[in-house]
Amino acid sequence: MSKQFADLGISKPILNALSDLNIVTPTEIQQKTIPLLLENKTDLVGLAKTGTGKTAAFGLPILQLIDTDSPLVQAVILAPTRELGQQIFKNLESFAAFLPQVSITATCGGIPIKPQIERLASPTHIVVATPGRLIDLIQRKAINLKETKFLVLDEADEMVSILKESLDEIIAELPKEHKTFLFSATMPGTIKQLVQNYLNKNVVQVSANMETVGNQGIDHEYIVVDPIEKLDVLMHFLNSKEGERGIIFCKTKAAVNKLAKNLAINRFSSGALHGSLSQGIRDRIMEQFREGHINILVATDLAARGIDVKEISYVVNYHLPDAYEAYVHRSGRTARAGAKGLSLTVLQPEEVGEIADFEKELGIKFTEFKKPSSLSIEENNTLLWAKQIFKTKPNHEVDPELKTKIKTIFHHLTKDELIEKLLANYLLQNKNEPTEKPVKRQKMK
Repeated sequence: MSKQFADLGISKPILNALSDLNIVTPTEIQQKTIPLLLENKTDLVGLAKTGTGKTAAFGLPILQLIDTDSPLVQAVILAPTRELGQQIFKNLESFAAFLPQVSITATCGGIPIKPQIERLASPTHIVVATPGRLIDLIQRKAINLKETKFLVLDEADEMVSILKESLDEIIAELPKEHKTFLFSATMPGTIKQLVQNYLNKNVVQVSANMETVGNQGIDHEYIVVDPIEKLDVLMHFLNSKEGERGIIFCKTKAAVNKLAKNLAINRFSSGALHGSLSQGIRDRIMEQFREGHINILVATDLAARGIDVKEISYVVNYHLPDAYEAYVHRSGRTARAGAKGLSLTVLQPEEVGEIADFEKELGIKFTEFKKPSSLSIEENNTLLWAKQIFKTKPNHEVDPELKTKIKTIFHHLTKDELIEKLLANYLLQNKNEPTEKPVKRQKMK
């Protein structure tokens, strides 16, 4: 029989909150981590894939260990992005629904610092922060970490370069006897170095298997396309998923912008997310995605961190990621909380050989996603054209006299006849397009 949260030592107020959230059975990483952290005797490294409940794994014991008689910061949780920081903050608040005396705040970059400084002037027990903003607060002497008992480095593999620069300054503010909990989806050499440099020599390492609640339901598939047909094949796939939510990952900000623009032209319900967008725009896009106003996010790896939306049914790797751990984070956006999901990787013919390396390194199995036929893609593009026309807003600035003349031309056509002629015209233009382009280029020589 699987363990329950009460068996792990979680207190009644937190159990009540978990019950209200419909969180019943602890995941593997939670079962292994929570009792250790509640003992409060050691530093810890927790290895588990994205979507396996790491926030509760460290958040529940920390909430329980807070001394509410002290008004000072007792736990600092570092996250790589503001989006992930906000997600952790919201989760902790929901876990602490029956602990009104525990005070939690988020201090992340990208928004004005003054309100955060004012908030920290009040009693605060737990601070969720991005490293850069925490350093800023330390330098301004706006935060007191002299009684901080716990430092959590969440998704550490995503902020290695930041931590290398800032961790010394942060740790200098903490008491010597503090505990450090590092959580990561992968364990590259850079993380091992962090562990050696900053965690106790007797650090305990726990890991959850690849086959966890958050990853059992992911189907890993790939599709092989030529560069010229890549967008058409993607749009065919997206049309088959109409009404479902998904994330498309690109390597660069420029690629995100280009793809998002193409999807918008073809009237897909989508939005772009990358680091060069202002925080206000990123927040608005994320809110639209969470509330279902847009169904597709086109994003870079880092910008998509902290997206914890249960109803994401698919992830598309429009570009094969450079690192195995990036694939883990990408695919982990789907199949949240035990749901099913699809991770589809779009490959060019010369990249197919790399799939075996991903399978070997990550212990997963890919199957080939059948590419649609040329006829099916052509039909899909025709449907997209029809949707473009349907969703085009009337131009009220057109000269009324010109409108009258055009209406006169179409006056004797029925609706069906007009549709037939429009469709025939589109198909004729589409058919002629490939043969016309070379002729034009030839004339220019």
